[in-house]
Amino acid sequence: MKIKVLFVCMGNICRSPAAQGVFERLLAEHGLEHIVEVDSAGTHAYHVDEPPDARMQAAAARRGLDLSGQRARRVVGEDFTRYHYILAMDYANLAELQERMSEEGTQPVLFMTYAGAVGVDEVPDPYYGGETGFERVLDLVEEAANGLLQSIRTQHSL
Repeated sequence: MKIKVLFVCMGNICRSPAAQGVFERLLAEHGLEHIVEVDSAGTHAYHVDEPPDARMQAAAARRGLDLSGQRARRVVGEDFTRYHYILAMDYANLAELQERMSEEGTQPVLFMTYAGAVGVDEVPDPYYGGETGFERVLDLVEEAANGLLQSIRTQHSL
């Protein structure tokens, strides 16, 4: 059985696709892509079926990541029982996820919980900011992704 990870932001075109791409690459580097399944979604349906934001794709490409095959989708009820890890990018999306989940299922948590001593609780939304915001998102996502992988490896004896 695969370990399933879902990254969640608001529209699923900036932060969560970046997290998905970063984590997929990290899994491939460690030979775990056949054990861990990764996806991303948004709490809102603003951009369903759209590719990630062009600015995020460009920032990711500068780090060797191709996000072009991803398409935005909205979180659905089944996600809470399908995924073992549901990782919200910020408090607002965490609250939205907590409101939607039923009594059974995976409890969503903040993704930055896995970043260690970075001193940041949320991955900021770069949508209305400049280019440096997209780079900052990738920096934070990379830090948290490494911590998440360590946690999964420990918890599942990988």
